[in-house]
Amino acid sequence: MPEKQPRPDWHLSERDTIILQELARDPQLTSRGLRDLLAEEHDIDVSHVTVNESIRRMREDGVFREALVPNEEHLFFSLFEFQFNPEGFEENWREALEHVRSSRHTFMYFLSDGDYQWKTIMMFKDREQESKWIHEFYKEYGELINNLRNSVVTNVLKFGTDPELFEVFQEDGDEA
Repeated sequence: MPEKQPRPDWHLSERDTIILQELARDPQLTSRGLRDLLAEEHDIDVSHVTVNESIRRMREDGVFREALVPNEEHLFFSLFEFQFNPEGFEENWREALEHVRSSRHTFMYFLSDGDYQWKTIMMFKDREQESKWIHEFYKEYGELINNLRNSVVTNVLKFGTDPELFEVFQEDGDEA
């Protein structure tokens, strides 16, 4: 089973939350740009060194991840869902999971509850490349896989993190 990352042990200050929000709005902001924005729009006076240190600590502590994500207009996205056949599971499951996880086409890979369904969001240059990947995956692991379903993502209507999401770090209780 893939290793689960520990939950970050971090108590975000209001300043850190605002920094995350502003970076979600514009990931290209420099620490000097963030410093200026904090002063002008949030009345927070700090040096760019302090801003840079705060970002570095949050990154090192796993508060957020940085990933290079291709423009969704240049690739085809697919959602793959599958389960493992219990017969032969013990001998083959790790290799199959590692194959999916290490594939250059895998963008996100996760397990959902309920039916214990593995899911992956994958990216391909075209439908033919996607079809070939599925074909090769079935050739290699077909006896282990139950119910591989793929859904073509035809229109990406939202792609990114809303800056307001980070407000949850400042909320008390379990609000929706």
